[in-house]
Amino acid sequence: MARDADWIVRATYDGRATAPVIGRLPHKLTVFSAPPIIGAMNTMEEAIRKAAALIEALPYIQSFRGKNFVVKFGGAAMEDPATLDCVLDDVVFLQAVGIHPILVHGGGPEISREMKARNIQPKFIRGHRVTDQATLEIVRDVLANRINAGICKHLEQLGGRPIPFADPSRGLLKGRKRLARLEGPDGKVEEVDLGFVGDITGMDVDAFTRAIQAGQVPIVASLALGEQGEVLNVNADIAAGHVAVALKAEKVVFLTDTPGIMTEPKDKNSFAGTLTESHIDDLIRRGVIDGGMLPKVEACLTALRAGIRKTHIIDGRIKHSLLLEIFTDQGIGTQIIP
Repeated sequence: MARDADWIVRATYDGRATAPVIGRLPHKLTVFSAPPIIGAMNTMEEAIRKAAALIEALPYIQSFRGKNFVVKFGGAAMEDPATLDCVLDDVVFLQAVGIHPILVHGGGPEISREMKARNIQPKFIRGHRVTDQATLEIVRDVLANRINAGICKHLEQLGGRPIPFADPSRGLLKGRKRLARLEGPDGKVEEVDLGFVGDITGMDVDAFTRAIQAGQVPIVASLALGEQGEVLNVNADIAAGHVAVALKAEKVVFLTDTPGIMTEPKDKNSFAGTLTESHIDDLIRRGVIDGGMLPKVEACLTALRAGIRKTHIIDGRIKHSLLLEIFTDQGIGTQIIP
């Protein structure tokens, strides 16, 4: 391309096609750069993939616009700042496309750490934390003053409009004491007092509705006001299911630190993308679903039996898992259907 040994053609590129620049350079300086056509093609392919993802999401966005989605976030997945960023980004996106997200959060790992710091050993029965008065004080402080306030601040920084629903004295969630039912070796069922642990009996739907209509995202701590004016610690999974039912949500999604439900816990290949109520009942009966997963599936069944169309259990540690589950054909977790 050079006119003689002392000439060189230098093509410059600033993101668009440009004309070659020809100039005299000393001796045999071999400086040559060509337009990064390959890089441009890769950039275009990436843009096309992003456009395809938007087109794939379009029918879901159109179908879900104006609907309530309850998202339960908790466990170890909530502990990682990068994961929290992704989840809250997803919540902001949901609101931006006309969906009404309601975020219900737990705080188990942080509550347990604080209990151990105060020399109180955490104890669980069928996935529920046994809660005496000292434990209740820790639960209230961690859920309302730390986690709820932190999520609200973080969501606001990302452009969302959170509203804290964390003061149990307002009666936003109402409850009564819960007794665990345990079956002994002889087959007899015994009721065990869990302390200040509750079931949801009702909620202030009007307060939720006003917030949603005002374009706000309720951030709900799982604390309820009891029948005697006492504060009750409610399992956040159970709370999310009841909130979904009361608000006639389109979906309830549980973000966890597991990929979903395995029909054979020791076999990673037994992951189930879709399960029905009857499948879930069988897995519970066989003891496949137990521990911390049990309240999640119980909440799913409560929601389904009250008319919620689908419930989902997904791995919140996966980047933008909420969007992937809702707006893609494949999904990434376990959906439970009637």
